[in-house]
Amino acid sequence: MNESALTVHQTARPHGYPTAGHFAFVESALPEPVAGGALVENLYWSVDPYHREMMDEVPGGFALHAPLEGRTIGRVIASRTPRLAEGEIVFHRQGWRTHAVVTPEEVRRLPRFDGVPLTAYLGVLGGTGLTAYVGLTRIARLREGEDLFVSAAAGGVGTATGRFARLLGAGRLVGSAGSAAKARHLTREVGYDAVFDYHDGPAADLLAGVAPDGIDVFVDNVGGEQLAAAVGALREFGRVVRIGTISQYNTPDAPPPRFDHADIVEKSIRMEGFLVGNHREVQEELYEFAVPHLLSGRLALDETVVDGFAHIVDAFLAMLRGGNTGKTIVRGRP
Repeated sequence: MNESALTVHQTARPHGYPTAGHFAFVESALPEPVAGGALVENLYWSVDPYHREMMDEVPGGFALHAPLEGRTIGRVIASRTPRLAEGEIVFHRQGWRTHAVVTPEEVRRLPRFDGVPLTAYLGVLGGTGLTAYVGLTRIARLREGEDLFVSAAAGGVGTATGRFARLLGAGRLVGSAGSAAKARHLTREVGYDAVFDYHDGPAADLLAGVAPDGIDVFVDNVGGEQLAAAVGALREFGRVVRIGTISQYNTPDAPPPRFDHADIVEKSIRMEGFLVGNHREVQEELYEFAVPHLLSGRLALDETVVDGFAHIVDAFLAMLRGGNTGKTIVRGRP
């Protein structure tokens, strides 16, 4: 067992893109499990776009000079409760650290399916996949044959949305991404019909080029200009699923998107946002839907895996600038 533990703290509030200077690795003695709890050695860490929003001074955001939180999978290495056995693999939210002291109420036991790797529980079977699944089935209420546009389609939620939409019988599936290479990957590997690089021109023109007949559903991870373009492209009774606003996390002074608000009324458009934490009851349904497809090979994992906890900040910063394809996961030692 290691004799020390590492924890990542946020040391300052960023304005625009964060840098490595906004974080510090803090070393401490290996913690002891409390009575009724257990010590977990973390194995896999999730870094997510929402962490950037939590770096700001917002309700529920990260406190300065304190351990950060995040989705994590770890192994119990010492226990003072019969409810958590040593060697057990658990999911919890005390990420951004090598070790965590947890109670049984703070962890979730992961169902183990032969042939499904642990990383899937941070990706398509975790919060990322649950976000995509809830967005399609509960918010958009996707119907077979409907056409979708997904922004930030090469990210964790974007790739999961594309793959799930295909399995749910979507019609034409188009997306946006940050490079031509990502666009090619999405059309060749993920199942998108067409993807544009949003750097190539006005979003409305680019969207019209890949979806000249319009769209029924927009799954929005970005906001900004792409949201405005999608409102214009939506057909009657179209739906906008608001998941994130990546375009504004690091550009707080950017003007809000401008679109014709009359479109919302005249086309009977519904726009709805949601927090995945309010839909935990759908988790088992996600397993029932996704696991058979994972085992059959119809559903693949889209992951960018970074080795070593020492690189967690680098992985997070790279993800914010589009350096990932699919879900970003940091892997410790097995």
